[in-house]
Amino acid sequence: MKTAHRFAILAMAFALAAPPLAGAQVFSEKPIQYIIPFPAGGESDVVARMQSDTSMRLYKQPMVVLNKPGAGGGVVWGQLNNYAPDASVIVGINIPHIVLQPLQDASQFKTSDINAIYYYHFTPDALMVSANSPYKTYQDFVDAARKNPGKMSLAGSGQYSANHMATERLNKLAGVKVEYVPFKGTGDLISSLIGMHVDGAMGYLPLAIQQKEKVRTLAVASETRHPALPDVPTFRELGLEWVDGAYRGIGMPKSTPIELQKKMSDFMAKLNAEPESRKRLEEAGFVLVDIPLDKMGAFMKEKTPIIMEDAKNAGITGK
Repeated sequence: MKTAHRFAILAMAFALAAPPLAGAQVFSEKPIQYIIPFPAGGESDVVARMQSDTSMRLYKQPMVVLNKPGAGGGVVWGQLNNYAPDASVIVGINIPHIVLQPLQDASQFKTSDINAIYYYHFTPDALMVSANSPYKTYQDFVDAARKNPGKMSLAGSGQYSANHMATERLNKLAGVKVEYVPFKGTGDLISSLIGMHVDGAMGYLPLAIQQKEKVRTLAVASETRHPALPDVPTFRELGLEWVDGAYRGIGMPKSTPIELQKKMSDFMAKLNAEPESRKRLEEAGFVLVDIPLDKMGAFMKEKTPIIMEDAKNAGITGK
């Protein structure tokens, strides 16, 4: 079964997880347009659809998820401030993507254009190889990479992305030189990984859990080991100071009145706190966070230097 189909089944499970509850409408009888700037079936999409379901069940607030992929999210992010500033539109945003993409000459936006409202989860980086790979452990992979500098490869989704930067971080922290091979989507990445057309992949923990029968995960960038992969060590256990991945949240136009921004941030926090959804997401490898509007400045101040250090290691620190 393709990865997109697995995510679709997970989204359907979310929708059926809990009985309807009565609740007061939060914003309007008109649906909030929730624009995801990536294809259907990925991590951003499946969680947005779960949030949409929770919004309607618990609060009677319609929320319609629209997929508008293009330029790794850049097309939608470049249009963010053109949407109506009335809470009728929210846009899925990701870091490190919104920090890295403006480093490209063709970028249609600057990081300062993105008005982040709330971040709800991150997916830890995961180093994976095919289940048939000769590399049984993280150390096996690193030893081979040191013996063959520049000759081994790791697949990932997109350039100027979390997977790209995680590969560069591995190179720096482990003292190796592994080539990063960008793929257009997860489906292509998994096929090449399982078929050993690449030496491994730098993906995310949810993908590692979904594909655990076909891939061998060597390390994850989470605080602790995940119950679904109890034998897989964290990078910290292996001596690397590395807890990171892709963060996902929402943005709104800068011209949106601050009281509406705060109201939307609080609303997304309520959706993120729904117990059954949290349980299913955590079991699937998503790490739930709660970064509201009033903590956004401090969060970005903390994360941006780390992202830019990875970009420097990758040689993409400027146009």
